[in-house]
Amino acid sequence: MNPAGGAAMRDVRTTCPYCGVGCGVIATTDGVTVQAVRGDPEHPANSGRLCSKGSTLHQTARGGGRLLHPMVRCSRDAPREAVGWEQAMALATGRFAQIVREHGPDAVAFYGSGQLLTEDYYVLNKLARVAVGTNNLDTNSRLCMSSAVAGYKATLGADSVPACYEDIDQADLLFVAGSNTAYAHPIVMRRIEAARAARPGQRMIVVDPRRTVTAQAADLHLAILPGTDVALFHAMLHWLIWEEKVATDWIGAHTDGFDALRGVVRETSPRAMARVCGVREEDIITAARWWAEAGSVLSLYCQGLNQSSSGTEKNAALIGLHLATAQIGRPGAGPLSLTGQPNAMGGREVGALANLLPGHRDLANPAHRDEVARYWDVESVPASPGLSAVELFEGLHSGRVRAVWIVCTNPAQSMPDSLRVREALERAEFVVVQEAFADTETLRHADVALPATTWGEKEGTVTNSERRISRVRAVLPAPGEARADWSILADAARRLAGALHPGRERGFAFENAEAVWLEHRGLTVGRDLDIGGLSWERLERDGPQQWPLPAGAPAGQARLYADDRFATANGKARFSAAPWRAVAEPVDVRYPIALTTGRLRDQWHSMSRTGRVPALFAQAEAPTLDMDGNDLTRRGLRDGEPVMVSSRRGRFVALAHASDEVRSGQAFLPMHWGDAFVRGEGLAGMNALTLPAFDPVSKQPELKHAAVRVSRIEAGWELLAMARLPRASLETVRAQWLAACAHFEAVWVVPMGGDAVGLSLRGFAREPAGPMWLADFDRLIGADGADVMAYDDLAGGHGRRVRVQGDMLWTARLSGRIAGTPAAAGLQASAHWLRGLMTDAVPVRPLSRWLLSPVPPPQSAFAPRDPVVCVCHGVGARAIDAALVKATGSAPQRLAALQSALRCGTSCGSCVPQLRARAQAIAASPDPAAASAAAVAP
Repeated sequence: MNPAGGAAMRDVRTTCPYCGVGCGVIATTDGVTVQAVRGDPEHPANSGRLCSKGSTLHQTARGGGRLLHPMVRCSRDAPREAVGWEQAMALATGRFAQIVREHGPDAVAFYGSGQLLTEDYYVLNKLARVAVGTNNLDTNSRLCMSSAVAGYKATLGADSVPACYEDIDQADLLFVAGSNTAYAHPIVMRRIEAARAARPGQRMIVVDPRRTVTAQAADLHLAILPGTDVALFHAMLHWLIWEEKVATDWIGAHTDGFDALRGVVRETSPRAMARVCGVREEDIITAARWWAEAGSVLSLYCQGLNQSSSGTEKNAALIGLHLATAQIGRPGAGPLSLTGQPNAMGGREVGALANLLPGHRDLANPAHRDEVARYWDVESVPASPGLSAVELFEGLHSGRVRAVWIVCTNPAQSMPDSLRVREALERAEFVVVQEAFADTETLRHADVALPATTWGEKEGTVTNSERRISRVRAVLPAPGEARADWSILADAARRLAGALHPGRERGFAFENAEAVWLEHRGLTVGRDLDIGGLSWERLERDGPQQWPLPAGAPAGQARLYADDRFATANGKARFSAAPWRAVAEPVDVRYPIALTTGRLRDQWHSMSRTGRVPALFAQAEAPTLDMDGNDLTRRGLRDGEPVMVSSRRGRFVALAHASDEVRSGQAFLPMHWGDAFVRGEGLAGMNALTLPAFDPVSKQPELKHAAVRVSRIEAGWELLAMARLPRASLETVRAQWLAACAHFEAVWVVPMGGDAVGLSLRGFAREPAGPMWLADFDRLIGADGADVMAYDDLAGGHGRRVRVQGDMLWTARLSGRIAGTPAAAGLQASAHWLRGLMTDAVPVRPLSRWLLSPVPPPQSAFAPRDPVVCVCHGVGARAIDAALVKATGSAPQRLAALQSALRCGTSCGSCVPQLRARAQAIAASPDPAAASAAAVAP
């Protein structure tokens, strides 16, 4: 028992379920809930650090919004009802078997996730190929890393990442391309910052159309135009060749294809490509010269290269720079792709993509198919190519594919051209969704919904970006009737194999996750990812291990290709001579803005997990569109007003934000916002804007770029509401509020939190709502009754409701004319301070006369809401500035004093760029106190 007399506490070592850094986590549990999490100081990926998302994992481990029981519906119009596992599995596998008998195995498909554990992935792969006999198996890793896979295979011969995290510490030059590492992989960014502090001579170049937080930390930022990465890399190679800085002897001994590439880059001089890329010629030359001068170059790259219709070429061209200068296979040198998901690497290992087989084998290779068939003890595995992600959902739309089984992912939000994907799911004869959460966009389309376990409840393994395998351990028992994904899939496979291929069901008699992993291990032996020398016991005893780790090896291999021998037939690496290609959808007169997409600092994917943590909305309470301020002015738009973003496929509403991070003619929209949080007439999440064009080799879609136009929305009335609520009810109530306002032009509902938690709503409608609708809405949010204070201006269309219980504000509803009018400005300011009163649990009795006022009270009357900057430690802007003003000395000295006093920026470090900027501003100001007050004024 613990000292307080409760249940005994214990620590469990496990792994974070977010990005591919693969951070170790220590979860503290009482057996009922996860009480806290902290970084594992012994895990080599993070050495005890966690980002804002990882550090709040315990807040996602229990609560509302979970799918707890199998659910089925008799027809598309009928509601789903809870049933037992036997009935649900019999229906799901029975319908799949029927469709296969009537239309063949390729009439069904399976779609998985980079968030699955390796064991889940393996069983899903085997289910499709053995139990059903189809290669229609793909995963959302196709949206994430398939261009990196194709790039490695095209140049180095195998999907084996050559470098490791230690190389960050040892590189002379860090070349970051298409990655806002500070937001997408915060712990890697902390390692970069530490390496640069330890080695002041280390340089960093960042290639990104936006001036991101990562780009702001660079010695050289190449703000290229979207899609021109290959042109840039070829221009750099042109200079290297011209200046005789390439490794001629090494190229001749260890590579093929350089002469063909030399012919291509002959025409790509820095001067010519400067015009193509939209950067200065001298900056291209500087980048090439720094590359040539560096003793070791490490490139780090992610979705800016991958999510492109020429993603394979971008990856291959960057790797080509490494090959041309022999910058590979030694400390501090090589390409290191940053994996977007926690186990996209594991999925590649087990062959869970339509064109792959286990053990980094290729479906198109007959010898590889025979090897796998013999191992699985079947006559053969199917040879016909399977459908990749975009092709799969297009097949559902056309009727070529009649049924789909979706596991642990949310394609109705995450796929490009999401309106068409939703149409496809509606047209499908049968949809099974295997999911942990009950409120995803995809689950609405399920005929059968199967409850799965998630982080904190699963056992198995994952592999991170540097080929390091880590254990994932259960911290809590499974809730309700949820089961492990591998167990659900093995059950389905036994049923389907028994119905379609009697005898094959024996291949799915797995007792536990370890048994699955051992079978997977056997298929790696003799391959580039050989883990024949790794056992479950060794993982338990010695912790995370890198592959390859063949039998007899004392340890895994940190770097590959140190012997200059590559995984090709002749042992030589290959150059790609593909010329640069423009984006799939160039801007034009109708759609003149180049939209790019990416991540927020504190959110992940479609927010089905992070969206349950109120603190993670502190930096972004609404979808925002970053645009150049002059571009907004030319369109008659103002900073902060709602705008319509339209493409050829769909539309989305966001708040305009004048930003100096994007150049004129471009815009940026975070990828996370779907209609689990944002609704509106004709809206279907931000991926309604993106296009399904994909790379011809990797088949990864161009999610990073689309041509759009931006205009004012057709709305004249605004609604804001907020309420304190029990944490367990947030997801249910959020859905109710969104449904009530679905006829609006746009509405978003997000969690808010501090000392108290609840929901915040903001919506825009064409006309003011009528009194009957407002009365119904007030009842829904709890803004009715005798204890409610009310104000109405019927002529002006303005109204306010506040409910105070005891001395605390519990509910508020504000409505009025659309943004841009003086009254609307007051509406926003009032909502801001009311939200602060609510979440900070401020006693409101002294402020009661201001609660219905059209403007907030003067700051002398109350302590205004302190905007959170450091999510990990809950430190606000005013507290930060006060500590910086109190400190003395230079900006670095003030920053160090701040971190010592308040700890902000000492965990994940994502807020460090903001802290550094504030320290510089205050240190440079003749009146630091005045500079502080101006910076945080509401």
